[in-house]
Amino acid sequence: MSRISLLTDFGTRDGFIGAVKGVIQEIFPGVGMDDVAHDLPRGDIDSGARALARYWRLWPAGTIHLAVVDPGVGSDRRAVVVRADRRFIVVPDNGIVTPVLEMAETWEAVEITSSRYTLEDPSRTFHGRDIFAPVAAYLARGVHFLQFGARIEDLVRLPVPEPEISDGEVVGEVISMDRFGNLITNIPDEAVAEGARVELLGESIPVGRSYSEVPPRATVALGNSEGRLEVAARDDSAERLLGAKVGTRVKVILP
Repeated sequence: MSRISLLTDFGTRDGFIGAVKGVIQEIFPGVGMDDVAHDLPRGDIDSGARALARYWRLWPAGTIHLAVVDPGVGSDRRAVVVRADRRFIVVPDNGIVTPVLEMAETWEAVEITSSRYTLEDPSRTFHGRDIFAPVAAYLARGVHFLQFGARIEDLVRLPVPEPEISDGEVVGEVISMDRFGNLITNIPDEAVAEGARVELLGESIPVGRSYSEVPPRATVALGNSEGRLEVAARDDSAERLLGAKVGTRVKVILP
């Protein structure tokens, strides 16, 4: 039986997730659902995309990933289903699925237009309940994804800044911060040679292999689990210590 994973910015105190789950259970009683997170920053599509990138491929083939961060709800933005590497992603077409499109070996998508698989007269403010939840439930029940609407290829993609790589240095930027205060950059860790050093906001930061290589509250740059260079502070927050934010310039001086 297919399972449904849930990623949203709905929070857990207002009953929105309960409404989404109720719709799914009404359509497919007993279907397995797993909460990934519901505390994403409100309306932050980039954060949703980065979270989705971390897990979508690790779940079994046939999984339905429902991912809703939807500041454009009620507008003319499309609702879509993406089938990527034998998994399904049900999302607003606002760029949240960007990393899936980049990571997948194969993908195809349809726009959700068939009213047969949504709630009647969907609200203009809660598509998570009225459109995305029922579509996820019907997918789990075995409805073929081509039944939801026509194929599309021009999905919205978030801009992804590319680092500048030369013989002597790599220049990139901070693209996100996680809950530990680690600064995630757009620099691939494979571009950082042993013996390199990192410069960020006037600080010279050593490159290491683990957090434990530096004393408590000292900073270190290292490759993370996503294959990116991150700047961390042992037992502390690099974001707080350095005062960095998304867009802060990061330079790697190669040996």
